[in-house]
Amino acid sequence: MAAYRKRNNKWNVQIRKSEYPLISKTFAHKRDAQNWAVATERQIQLGEYMLEGACKLETLGGLLEKYKIEVSIRKRGADVEVSRISKMQRHPVASVQLHKLSSIHVTEYRDSRLKVVSGTTVKKELQIISHALEIGRKEWGINKKNVVSDVTKPREPRGRERRLEGDEERRLLEALSGSDNYWIRPLVELAIETGMRRGELLSLTWQNIDVTKRTAHLPITKNGDSRTIPLSSKSIRILSYLPRHMNGRLFPISSEALRGVWRRTTNKLGIEDLRFHDLRHEATSRFFEKGLNVMEVAAITGHKDLRMLQRYTHLRAEDLAKKLG
Repeated sequence: MAAYRKRNNKWNVQIRKSEYPLISKTFAHKRDAQNWAVATERQIQLGEYMLEGACKLETLGGLLEKYKIEVSIRKRGADVEVSRISKMQRHPVASVQLHKLSSIHVTEYRDSRLKVVSGTTVKKELQIISHALEIGRKEWGINKKNVVSDVTKPREPRGRERRLEGDEERRLLEALSGSDNYWIRPLVELAIETGMRRGELLSLTWQNIDVTKRTAHLPITKNGDSRTIPLSSKSIRILSYLPRHMNGRLFPISSEALRGVWRRTTNKLGIEDLRFHDLRHEATSRFFEKGLNVMEVAAITGHKDLRMLQRYTHLRAEDLAKKLG
């Protein structure tokens, strides 16, 4: 219940709720104070009331902006999430006021995005909205139900099984040899030989390499753990031809530069539906074809869930037929 007090010919109304600090406002007329109190208590009951300090977060776009600045920036791969959120903020749903945001808005957002991007991408975007709402509720004074929890998430597609076929590897490496960016070809070769992710390759420094032990150490990986990768004789040869850059990195290029060269090269060669990450699948499949067992492959690739390796063991039927005799 709201409490009313008249002071200096003005009416002050106070609302006390256990989940909130004291909510108070002053009016010149008692009727205005009563109307405000009824409306505020109704908003609290519906989970739509925002504290005064949260006024800058009145829209979903505002909430995402604060989340981007204060939360995303502290994550590994922050640049990727920041870019993702910036794109989300250009969608009409970003202009929806938080107190009006409903599962219908989120559903419409999901359906519109599914027309242009994959289910995996949409699922990641919904996870960001969901986490932003949770952080807002717990830490930023926004009493708003997490409406994302009521929305069915897109079904993720089966893991990709794209491998290098025919003479694709030869043609790709020959084309990259002519690239203005010297570092691209050896980077691709090392990706095929080691199964490292793009970010892991780009973060490698010479300090991480032990040529004597034939290992590459990754202090930070996608799953949060460090990993030491064995290097084949071919990997050592690839590294032996690399010049030393002053910044200490094996491949002093940006992920944007890599994506650009990769896209232009595959388009020029007419190689369809081949992503850089598919090289990890190619490498992992080759590990199994060489006779390594699941635990040995997991130690190289860093997979924690061994079930994930099932989609990487897409062995060629013709190779298995040769083993059968």
